[in-house]
Amino acid sequence: MFDHLSPRGLLDAAAEAVRARRLAEVADLEVIAAWAAVHSGESAGPVRRRNPLVSVGGDGTPRVQDHALGEIALARSSGVVATINALADVLDLQHRLPLTWAVVRQGTAEVYVARKVARMSRHLPVAVVGMVDVAVARMIATEAPGRVLTVAEGKVIEADPALHEERVEEEKRRRYVGLGRTDEYGLRTLIARLDAGDAAWVQATVTRVAEILTPGHPDATADEVRAIALGYLARPAELLALLVEHEAAAPTGTAAPTETAETADPVQAGPVTDDEPLAPSRATALPVDVLDKLHRTDLTKLRPKAVLYVHLHEATLLGSQGVARVEELGPRTLGALQQLLASTRVTVKPVIDLADAVRTTAYEHPEAIKERVHLITGGDYWPYATSTSRNADYDHPTPFDPSTNNQQTGTHNSGLLQRRHHRWKTHAGYQARQRAPGHYVWLTPNGLGFTVDPTGTHPCSENEARLMLAFARRYG
Repeated sequence: MFDHLSPRGLLDAAAEAVRARRLAEVADLEVIAAWAAVHSGESAGPVRRRNPLVSVGGDGTPRVQDHALGEIALARSSGVVATINALADVLDLQHRLPLTWAVVRQGTAEVYVARKVARMSRHLPVAVVGMVDVAVARMIATEAPGRVLTVAEGKVIEADPALHEERVEEEKRRRYVGLGRTDEYGLRTLIARLDAGDAAWVQATVTRVAEILTPGHPDATADEVRAIALGYLARPAELLALLVEHEAAAPTGTAAPTETAETADPVQAGPVTDDEPLAPSRATALPVDVLDKLHRTDLTKLRPKAVLYVHLHEATLLGSQGVARVEELGPRTLGALQQLLASTRVTVKPVIDLADAVRTTAYEHPEAIKERVHLITGGDYWPYATSTSRNADYDHPTPFDPSTNNQQTGTHNSGLLQRRHHRWKTHAGYQARQRAPGHYVWLTPNGLGFTVDPTGTHPCSENEARLMLAFARRYG
């Protein structure tokens, strides 16, 4: 396609491709903003209570009908949260950061940078956010993204210092520990947001454990050893055993070398003089009294307990090569699974045969059916849903009819829906039916059709969706 271009022509094509990408991203945002404008009025009658206007953007942006948020997400082949986030960003840019938005619409700046500015300034009142807008608009097309965001951060604080101090306290209540997705190599990213002081001590503990482990891993890089050391924090019994075993190498009276002034615990250390060494911290060293207790303690009682769901094909159990799918961890070879379970106490629960059809006349889903439904569906059956959590509503795709005594609850008529998706299915005009265990068909209020099955979400025509819905109603 580009073989005929000269070197200068290729450079021009590269620049134009970037501009075209930016303009396409702008068009995507403008479409969902237009959809929001169409659905920014109050619903009439009793529907109003079930379809309230909700605020997705910051102060000064128009509110949007709650029911409208799901269908536009499906049209974009996107998750609902991702679409709501995009809508919030574009509404902020249009109504709160118009100067920045004008530059972005020309294709001369990265859309993602503008969206980050919108998010970091969303809490500001509309009366003061203009300070951020002016500063960012001047530089977003000419400076590197890092510099733009640094200036924006400063302007957000400058715009309302008192509000910033309030948010500092609020953000402390948003500390968390989370996990990224397991990659194809069985590795996973651990993400944490915690007090700076606690983070420093986690770092110090990892460094201490890595020092002990390094001689046993001569071929590993420093980063690899630190990652191994961090894993010990998840296994307190092994961590304590490691520290206790290393006691012999420590000076008398403590199980770890005395810290330097830079790393010592300020509470434990006390004043520092030229003639007085720092007292060892009980955070990264083990004093004798603690060691005595550890020697008399059964450390196996400190091992954490966990429920592990392992999915295996029948052929694998009969000796064929295969891959085990471990919930929350991802695919594993059998060798990797054995390594994962090594040095642990394993209690094997009865194997669940998902081919069995289980039903009941009760409206509520018994735990046995919940377990099977989650294992079959893998999570939320809303089109393009991302959640695999078991913490969801167990829905009847064909609504439960209390006037009959049929077995309407079971693997033939059940699926998980997050609360928002469940509310939309019930009140916003969506139609859904189950075609087979793990197979569903959807039709949106404006005629978008989808099938959801173990291979994912597949768009279909409105007529196809209606035929499948009619068939499911007749034979479900």
